[in-house]
Amino acid sequence: MRFAVFQSRPVEHRPALTGRFVRPWTLPVVLLLLLSLVPAARADVGATIIERCTHGQSLSGFSQQDYRRALQELPAEVEEYSDCANLIRRAQLAAAGGGSGGGAGGEGAAPLALTPAERAALARVPHTAAVPQRVGGDIVQPGVVHADVSSALSTLPTPLLAMLAFLLAWVLAIAANSIRNRVRSRRAR
Repeated sequence: MRFAVFQSRPVEHRPALTGRFVRPWTLPVVLLLLLSLVPAARADVGATIIERCTHGQSLSGFSQQDYRRALQELPAEVEEYSDCANLIRRAQLAAAGGGSGGGAGGEGAAPLALTPAERAALARVPHTAAVPQRVGGDIVQPGVVHADVSSALSTLPTPLLAMLAFLLAWVLAIAANSIRNRVRSRRAR
């Protein structure tokens, strides 16, 4: 009975990952990979509509599907602190009815006057700064946002995270190859 014994080639006969052939190709390959990620990182139509609304630009010229998508993607902060949801709905109605509305700013969004009851309620709102509150044993300062690294990474776009992961893997591979070559050269002495 015979057994096959696999032997690795000696170090000097193995092609190295670094050398005169691989190094010139490293930069072009990395640049091509980065350029392939660029189209995926561009903003979609819903984000474009939201951006135009927050900057007071015209919202006309989009399809019904685009307006629906913008309403679905509308961040809570924008919906709470601006009139973008109403402006997008008006632009959607104008596009559905063939009207010329749908602008932002002065084009299609006329502000409504407050009723006397609303003015009285607004006058009763205290104008003092909010005091810290105790919630679950912790003191919470209103208006202060505590952020950590995980929340910062979770808000990055997926293509950017993929590119960062690729670059990290590339740096680790180059470092591992360099360490391996140094160990081999010391053993060969």
